[in-house]
Amino acid sequence: MLNIFRSIPTHMDYKGQKLAEQIFQGIILASAIIGFIYGYITEQFGWTVYIVMAGFALSCLLTLPPWPMYRRSPLKWLPVQESGTEEKKPADRKPKRHAKS
Repeated sequence: MLNIFRSIPTHMDYKGQKLAEQIFQGIILASAIIGFIYGYITEQFGWTVYIVMAGFALSCLLTLPPWPMYRRSPLKWLPVQESGTEEKKPADRKPKRHAKS
């Protein structure tokens, strides 16, 4: 049972995050404009709230799960290097030169 949940991808790349943010903001803005206009025409503020809430729910459904369209540009990580990670001793460091004024 746990293997099923572990097989679900849970990551997004940086371009996918940017796309998700743009989609989220676009849907929220469009639903707010449509809701305001419809609420103004019908003179019912409740319809404005319902339309904005529906836009919020739609945008959450489209942007919160890590859909495959948000994972198209994965980062290429450098391989792990075991050697050369030791810090230099203070005696091995070169003294910094200060600028003369």
